[in-house]
Amino acid sequence: MKDWIIYAIGFLAQVLFSARLIIQWVTSERSRKVITPSTFWLLSLIASFLLFIYGYLRYDFAIMLGQSLTYFIYIRNLQLQGQWQKFPKLVQWLFFTVPVLIVIFYYNNNKIDIDLLFKNEDIPLWLMLLGIFSQIIFTMRFVYQWIHAERTKESTLPMGFWILSLIGSSLILTYAIIRKDPVLLLSHLMGMTIYARNAYLIRKTND
Repeated sequence: MKDWIIYAIGFLAQVLFSARLIIQWVTSERSRKVITPSTFWLLSLIASFLLFIYGYLRYDFAIMLGQSLTYFIYIRNLQLQGQWQKFPKLVQWLFFTVPVLIVIFYYNNNKIDIDLLFKNEDIPLWLMLLGIFSQIIFTMRFVYQWIHAERTKESTLPMGFWILSLIGSSLILTYAIIRKDPVLLLSHLMGMTIYARNAYLIRKTND
C-alpha cells in the first residue's frame, strides 16, 4: 500500500482523536469544570479502530497494542452514558466483532505478519520497548478511568486520568521523535496542552 494512503489513515484517526479533545475541552471551558460528552467516546471508538489499522500498516506493534487495550473501554463508557444502547444492533455487532476478526486474520494469516511486527529493522528492540512502555502508561489512563467509572457508575474523567495522560503523552512524544512519526508527533504536541488545562480545571474546581 502506498505511504500516502497509510499516513492518511493515521492522520484521519488523529484528527478524530484531536476533535474529541477539542469538543471535551470547549464543553469543559463553558461549564468551568471537566465534562465528558458522549461524543468524546464515540470519536474515540472510531479513531481507535483507524489507528489500529494504521499501526498494522506501519508494522508498529506499540501502536496496535495501545489501541487494543482501550477499544472496549470506549464502548463501556458509551454504555454507562446510555448511548451505546441507541446504536442499531448491526452497528453494535460490527464494532464488537470487526477488531477481533482483524486480529485473528492478521495473526493467523501467515508467519510473515508476526515477523514484520516484531522484527522490524526500522524499530530496534530498545525503541520498540520504549514504544510499548509508553503506550501502556498512556493506556493505563483509560484503565484508571474505567475503574473509577465502574465504582461511581458515572462516565467521568478524574484527575488521575489527566496526570497519566501527561506522563504517557510525554513518553510517546519521545518515541515519535526518535521514530520520526509525524502522526504521533503532531497529535501529542497538541494533546499535552489540553491535558494540562483539564488538570488545572479539576484542581481549580476542587480548591
